[in-house]
Amino acid sequence: MDKMALELKNIFFKANKRLLDIDSDLFISQVAERTLCGALKQHLDFYIPKSRFSGYYIDVEYNRNKNGKVKTCCPFDEDGIPKPVTINCDLIVHSRGNNIEQDNLIAIEMKKYNRPRKEKENDRRRLIALTKDKYDDIWSYDGTTLPEHVCRYKIGIYYEINYKKRTILLEYYYRGKLDCEEIVGFCL
Repeated sequence: MDKMALELKNIFFKANKRLLDIDSDLFISQVAERTLCGALKQHLDFYIPKSRFSGYYIDVEYNRNKNGKVKTCCPFDEDGIPKPVTINCDLIVHSRGNNIEQDNLIAIEMKKYNRPRKEKENDRRRLIALTKDKYDDIWSYDGTTLPEHVCRYKIGIYYEINYKKRTILLEYYYRGKLDCEEIVGFCL
């Protein structure tokens, strides 16, 4: 990972630790993913403004481009064929189209362990597509235009909660590939 991606990973790590420390009751209650994403957003809101990424927004289930069009990405399906799909990431950190050079910073997809495998794999394919430098191997930064399909998130994070084992699987995606993974424990 490059320096910016590592900084973002560190911010996420601190925000997630704060979530686990302060909002452990949400894990005890086994609330919906949306509730956990909202709580994680609050903790990212604590760190992002204090970083060099001040001015970026943290949004839950955001699905629009700057011009109001529904966001799309172009992941490969299970047969390896690119298939444009609308996206509605669980949680993103982005400039809402105001910083064309680096609009997208973090994309997070959250799942509970007991969700169907196909849903989990779809989230992973989406994170691969979202973290690619370009979606079609031809987009180049021209300073004025965003790509047709969303891409160039600095990091993607797959966040899978296993209440039975009291663990969170974190997979970090960078430049269209799984970069690393870790398991974080939590107390109930």
